[in-house]
Amino acid sequence: TGKNFAFVATLMKDGTPQITPTWIDFDGKFILINTAEGRVKQKNVSRNPHVAISIVDQNNPYVMLTIRGKVIEQTTSGADDHIDRLAKRYLGVDKYPFRSQNEKRILLKVQPDKVLYTKP
Repeated sequence: TGKNFAFVATLMKDGTPQITPTWIDFDGKFILINTAEGRVKQKNVSRNPHVAISIVDQNNPYVMLTIRGKVIEQTTSGADDHIDRLAKRYLGVDKYPFRSQNEKRILLKVQPDKVLYTKP
């Protein structure tokens, strides 16, 4: 995914969509989204695991990836190291600089169900 941002859509309790721009990763099987415990997207996927993800190539906005899937696991295991790796990729720094005091990082593992790649 390089440095492309992902736009992750989840569903609020009342069924309305909520969308968040975020860093993203892929481990060869799952899409990995790193968040903090208690954030809106984490609460939403705890209630309803279905997500939609849109990634647009930063160099050519007509190249895009659209993914529908569901969060099959939420884990703290490896989440701190993972956010630091993402900070290195996206910001060029060794440590994630936006961590709040007592923040607990969570890795959301998304199983893709449908993937659409568009390149004109």
